[in-house]
Amino acid sequence: MAKCTAITQGGERCKGVAIDGSGLCYSHHPDHAQARQQAARKGGKRGGRGRPSTQLAAIKSEIHALINGVLVGRIDRAAGAVVFQGYNVLLRAHSTELAAKEQEELMERLAGLEAKANAHAAQNGGGRTWRGA
Repeated sequence: MAKCTAITQGGERCKGVAIDGSGLCYSHHPDHAQARQQAARKGGKRGGRGRPSTQLAAIKSEIHALINGVLVGRIDRAAGAVVFQGYNVLLRAHSTELAAKEQEELMERLAGLEAKANAHAAQNGGGRTWRGA
């Protein structure tokens, strides 16, 4: 496997594997610049896994206030228990929503890879096509 011929910002040769016989890896190949920008935008909009959404932060704050209210006797224990059940439903719904979004993104990526594989197969005289074709 050929190594990428690009020079990194640090002045060293890239350690990536060259693709398509171009001498450049995916990260440096100009034909993939638009795909890299789209992925970066999508990642920026979604936020990292370690960065909680503002909705979750608000729920956590409310839960802390509810716990404190029950502990100091300002909120009835039975009422607090019912509210906690509601928060549990909200958190499970949020978790399900995240899992569904992640699955949709994976399906989109898979469809793109299948399309590229089929295009590559067509350029090389047929061969195996993937289920998406």
